Amino acid sequence: MIEKKDIELERAVLIGVVTKQQDEAKSKEYLDELEFLTYTAGGEVIKRFTQKMDMPNPKTFIGTGKIEDVRVFISENNIGTAIFDDELSSAQERNISKILECKVLDRTNLILDIFAQRAQTSYARTQVELAQCEYLLPRLRGMWTHLERQKGGIGMRGPGETEIETDRRIVRERITLLKEKIKTIDKQMAVQRGNRGKMVRVALVGYTNVGKSTLMNVVSKSDVFAENKLFATLDTTVRKVVIQNLPFLLSDTVGFIRKLPTQLVDSFKSTLDEVREADLLLHVVDISHPNFEHHIESVNKILGEIGSADKPTIMVFNKIDAYTQEPFDETDLIAERTEANYSLQEWKKTWMNRVGDNALFISALNKQNLDEFKKRIYDEVREIHVTRFPYNNFLYPDYNGEEE
Repeated sequence: MIEKKDIELERAVLIGVVTKQQDEAKSKEYLDELEFLTYTAGGEVIKRFTQKMDMPNPKTFIGTGKIEDVRVFISENNIGTAIFDDELSSAQERNISKILECKVLDRTNLILDIFAQRAQTSYARTQVELAQCEYLLPRLRGMWTHLERQKGGIGMRGPGETEIETDRRIVRERITLLKEKIKTIDKQMAVQRGNRGKMVRVALVGYTNVGKSTLMNVVSKSDVFAENKLFATLDTTVRKVVIQNLPFLLSDTVGFIRKLPTQLVDSFKSTLDEVREADLLLHVVDISHPNFEHHIESVNKILGEIGSADKPTIMVFNKIDAYTQEPFDETDLIAERTEANYSLQEWKKTWMNRVGDNALFISALNKQNLDEFKKRIYDEVREIHVTRFPYNNFLYPDYNGEEE
C-alpha cells in the first residue's frame, strides 16, 4: 500500500554534464548529492540525464538532442520539475522552461528552497529571504506576476516605468530593507557574544549531515534538532558544556556543501561569526561516506573564504559504526587496491600521519570512543583556559573521566 507521503512527493528529473573538469565519477557523485537534496526538499527523482560536453551550452545548458530527450520523457511521465546540477543563467533558465514546459530549478535554487523550508527563527528566515532576493534579482523577467504591466492610454503615455524595472526596484528595496534588518540583529548577536565574557569557545563545523547536531546533543546533553537530511540545522545553537569541572561554550553551526551559493555565505555572515570567533574548531567528518575526503576539501575551502582556515582544529571522524570496507581479492593480479578497500585502522593510520594526534574516530550515535573524545577536548580547552586565566591553573587537574 502506497503511503500518502509518497503520493505527495514531487516527481523530478536530474540533469548534469560530464566535462574535462568534471569526469563521470565526479558527475555521478554530484548527482547523488543532488538526489539527496531533492529528497530533502520533498521531491522524488524518477530519472537522471547526463551528457558529455566540452562546456555547457550557453543557451540550453545541454545539447539540443539531449534536451529533446528530456522533454519527451517529461511529457510522457508526468514530471513536474527538472533540476540542473549547476547554476543556470537567466537566459538558460528561460530557454529551458519554454522547451520543457515544466518547472526548472538549478542547484542553487534547490538549496535556497531547502533553506527556506528549514528556517525556523525570524533571523534565519530573514537571511534566507535576502539570499533568495539576491539570487532572483538578475533573473527577473515576468517572475513577479502580481504586478500589472504598465499600459498605454490617456494619461499613461510617455517613458514611464516598465514592468521589469518596477520589479527590480521593488526587489532592490526589499534587499536594502532585509540588509538593514540583518545589520540590527547582527549588532544584537555581537553584544550577546561579547556578554559571554572570556569563556573558551568551541565550534562544530563540517559538511552537512555528518552528525554535528547528534554530537552536540551527546556532549551538551541538550536536544538540538537532528535528522538524516541535508541542512537539518540552520540556526546556530550555543550551549554551555562542562567536562569534569571545566566549562566552555560549544556551538553547532550550519552545515557546508559543495557549490554552496555565494548568496548564502554572505547572508549567513553572522552565523559564521561563531566559527570566526571560536578558539577551537571540531571539524566533524562522516567517515562512512565514500567521498568524505572531498567533503573535507569543500569545508576547508569555505573556512578559508571566511578567514578561519588557520584556527586550531581537531578532525573528528564520526559514524565509525556505519563504515564499511569494500572487499579486495588479493589473488586478483589485475585488480588495483583503492581507498574503498581501506580498513578503519588503515584510515586511522593515514590521518594520524597527516594531522598527528589531531584526529579522533568516534560514533556520536552509539557513543563509541566518546571518553577519548571528551579527554581530548578537555585537554585542549584546559590549555586555552589556563593561558587565559593563569591563576586558575590549580582548579583543572588532568582529565579522569568524571563529570559534574
